[in-house]
Amino acid sequence: MQEESFMSHLTELRDRVVRALLVVVVFFGLSFYFAPQIMEFLARPLTEALPPGSKAIFIDQAGAFFTLTKIAFLTALLISLPVVLYQAWAFVAPGLYEHEKRFVMPLIVSSVFFLVVGISFAYVFVLPAAYKFFFSFTQQTGAETLQDLQKYWDFTLAIFFGFGLTFEVPVVQMLLVKLGIITTQQLREARRYVIVGAFVIAAVLTPPDVLSQFMLAVPLLLLYELGIFLSGFITARSRAPQEEEVVKTTDANRPTDVTKPNDAG
Repeated sequence: MQEESFMSHLTELRDRVVRALLVVVVFFGLSFYFAPQIMEFLARPLTEALPPGSKAIFIDQAGAFFTLTKIAFLTALLISLPVVLYQAWAFVAPGLYEHEKRFVMPLIVSSVFFLVVGISFAYVFVLPAAYKFFFSFTQQTGAETLQDLQKYWDFTLAIFFGFGLTFEVPVVQMLLVKLGIITTQQLREARRYVIVGAFVIAAVLTPPDVLSQFMLAVPLLLLYELGIFLSGFITARSRAPQEEEVVKTTDANRPTDVTKPNDAG
């Protein structure tokens, strides 16, 4: 009986993995068809920052093909991410308690949301500032700028990956608090260290100018504060029934302050 149950779980896992892969493959085909337009859109921070008369080029003869393939795959993966996470959720959901389900679903949704926000922030604010900073030094030397698009995409994808992960700070905080590894009070007490750490991370991930570092450090600090708020909110909403009974019992047994009337004369 246990062997049959184990095999049924394996069959379900296989089916859900196949469904997720099919969705990725379908979106990869669509993304590859529109890859030149996607590449043109994502390359705007570079083309707008290039000095007048300069242009972007491919040095390698196969560079355009591999770059378009990489863009199409990553685009398909990002678009398919909600479906992939849903398949993972549907597989593990039957084995979760109700209060665990109330925690996992918001965690999945918020992780995708903050990933997209981080990538969008890098595209709109960080990449234009970074390339204007780099090209300003090229103009000072009087040299002509020829930007290799393959190197641009390596740099861009690294920035997207770094900012996407960095913007997951609230999700990590919620997970750590829910697992009991840390408390919201400890998160509040760690603010002074987080401020230093945010600027250190910004100095590593951004170009060496003050503006770019502030563009990452300030959102990091705001995300940290948001994570503290969400940690308390989602923990209360996803509390186990036993924990709720303990809280109610504690509140009921807690002595209340009774103001004694002053004795007259």
